[in-house]
Amino acid sequence: MMIIASADGSGAAAESRAPVAIETESALPMISEPMVQPLPQDSVTGAAAVTDQDAAPALSLAELVASQPQPAELSRELNCLATAIYHEAKGETLNGQLAVGRVIVARSKSGRFPDSYCGVVFQPSQFSFVRGNSLPTGPRTAKQWKNAVAVAQIAHEGTWQSPVEGALFFHAAYVSPGWRLTRMARVDNHVFYR
Repeated sequence: MMIIASADGSGAAAESRAPVAIETESALPMISEPMVQPLPQDSVTGAAAVTDQDAAPALSLAELVASQPQPAELSRELNCLATAIYHEAKGETLNGQLAVGRVIVARSKSGRFPDSYCGVVFQPSQFSFVRGNSLPTGPRTAKQWKNAVAVAQIAHEGTWQSPVEGALFFHAAYVSPGWRLTRMARVDNHVFYR
């Protein structure tokens, strides 16, 4: 089928025009200057988000964990994240702990779950260590707790990528819930999905 359009009666006239070069104003000059902006306050830790451009990047997750400060007191949100990492994965490798932490961070940002770490952790039937509206306490001086705090800071800041980055769900490897989700990988004693 062919459609023919006509300009008759419309006032439009077809003209034959050859391409013509149009002079434009010169492009804006490029200026390369450092731009200084105030750093936003971190909503979880309350501190200014600072990065040291001159610091050498960590060569391993263990090195990054070892370099994390151990604050005397944690914000409520960071405490929820560290407690979840501690109780879910304290006996696992740092990669396994980070994977658990990054799932909680990803959930809080997904729009499908509560928008805070504590909201995710306290969501009913999600974490077996949560009893009612309180978190269990653990030995705050133990190396495993200090690792959980460091891993929570890394997970929150996103300074090291999890082996299952983007996962929103996980379960212990010894159970088989039959979820119809995309399985990503098993890391230590947990299986992760998106």
